[in-house]
Amino acid sequence: MLISADNSALLVIDVQEKLLGGIHESENLIKNCQWLMEVAQLMEVPIVGSEQYPQGVGPTTETLRNLLPEGEFIGKTVFSCADSEPCLSAIQALDRKSVVICGMESHVCVMQTALGLKEKGFDVSVVADAISARNPLDTEYAIERMRAEGIRIVTREMVGFEWVRRSDMPQFKTFSMNFLR
Repeated sequence: MLISADNSALLVIDVQEKLLGGIHESENLIKNCQWLMEVAQLMEVPIVGSEQYPQGVGPTTETLRNLLPEGEFIGKTVFSCADSEPCLSAIQALDRKSVVICGMESHVCVMQTALGLKEKGFDVSVVADAISARNPLDTEYAIERMRAEGIRIVTREMVGFEWVRRSDMPQFKTFSMNFLR
């Protein structure tokens, strides 16, 4: 099943500045999450962001925070967005069947959210090149486990091309010129 721009939302999980120092290839993580957020905006795919205990850990990194209006990142203290009433309510309010996930950490908040949303009936895709953890082995095994549990593992370009879908779409020229470098 392809990911449809009309029926999906992007969920950006916990890409917080204070945590990034220990994250494997954190610059690539930020760049790929930014890419997904910008393509989502181009294709009018709604975006929800979460922050793990922002009072103690601080906000989402500025690069990503600047892509959403003030206050659009939802604080949580549980690891899974599916177990956070404010996060889950925000996702459900979008009335989209499919959720595309990026962020960190792969084996904790990302995996628990993916599994929790799948249990709640969502079609879930996790973007392999837009998730990370402190230890790359944790990401590898999180991907393996999520795949075994029926979570779709995709890349950012898969998502982008599936959202755009056609070369004669008005957004394709912008997509091909600005996002395929």
